[in-house]
Amino acid sequence: MEKKKNRGLRKKRYTIPVIIIGVLILFRLLLPFMVKKYVNNVLADIPGYYGQVSGIDISLFRGAYVIHNLYLNKIDAGSEVPFIKLAETDISIEWRSLLKGRVVSEIIMTSPQFIYVFEDQQKDEAADPDIDDWTKALTDLVPIDINNLKIIDGKAAFVQLTADPNIDLNLNQIQLNATNLRNVERTERELPSEINATAMSIGEGRFTLNGKMDLVKQIPDMDVSFSLEDASATALNDFTNYYAGIDFAEGSFNVFSEIAIADGFLTGYVKPLLKDSKLISAEQDSFLNTLWEGFVGFFKFVLKNKGNNTLATKVPLSGDLNQVKTKVWPSVFNVFKNGWIEAFKGVVDNDIDFEDAEKASKKEDNKK
Repeated sequence: MEKKKNRGLRKKRYTIPVIIIGVLILFRLLLPFMVKKYVNNVLADIPGYYGQVSGIDISLFRGAYVIHNLYLNKIDAGSEVPFIKLAETDISIEWRSLLKGRVVSEIIMTSPQFIYVFEDQQKDEAADPDIDDWTKALTDLVPIDINNLKIIDGKAAFVQLTADPNIDLNLNQIQLNATNLRNVERTERELPSEINATAMSIGEGRFTLNGKMDLVKQIPDMDVSFSLEDASATALNDFTNYYAGIDFAEGSFNVFSEIAIADGFLTGYVKPLLKDSKLISAEQDSFLNTLWEGFVGFFKFVLKNKGNNTLATKVPLSGDLNQVKTKVWPSVFNVFKNGWIEAFKGVVDNDIDFEDAEKASKKEDNKK
């Protein structure tokens, strides 16, 4: 009897661990499907959009999961071009911070694509104010602070399919690093997150962006500056021909800008410069097109700075983000200022900051 009892105890001693191990293995096998279902549910809950992922890999040792082929587009989009397509997104616990008593994560996106199709995004969204609110999706997918967000070899583009030929203004080889992306709304006014990015534009221009942001808002607060330098003007011909009826034979295109947003109110400027530009001869064009290109060419000659052969203006921007307005007369004055008084320097001016947007926002509220 005693021997049978001992054999029963030994059997239980091995059976229970085997059952536990079996349950853990089964849980590990089912975990990717459970996480995939969770992510797809989060994407389905974004108002006005639909999306899915093709697969999830889990690494328990790293405390990470990798999302493969995340796809997101508007429900009423007329095209099949995805608004967001992420080839691989690695979300992991940052162990260095964990050792210091802070639970934060790191996100690495490899080859992401963000494509803004003009026709798809022009739908009337006034009936649903929650559309484009990414806060809930961000906090649901990564419910802890994001210490570091990195984008490797990304792409962003503005596409207009109804134009002939189609307009495709794009940035490629995007390398971005953002730090301290908090998943809770801040109470202090200081912007918590720093962002730095570089890219190559259409026409082989060099794009640079630097600044600070608070992303955990439907309309993010920010104080950023960006520049685009030495892009070939001829690469813009599809765009300039469609909207202005002109084509460039040569020249470089540059843009310098500062933008600050506080509580949905924007202030800033955009400073475009054309250097050493020359219009295409209009031998094959209609009489009206020839007349228009001659008109533009005449004013280009009159208004360009004679010292460095640039045509430039500085366009102030201000107002609610849903209806950002340009100030026409200051823009006209700045064209003449560049041509006859002094050339704009090919740099960011550093004369816009977050406090300017805050003051403008409060001033606008007082008018209501």
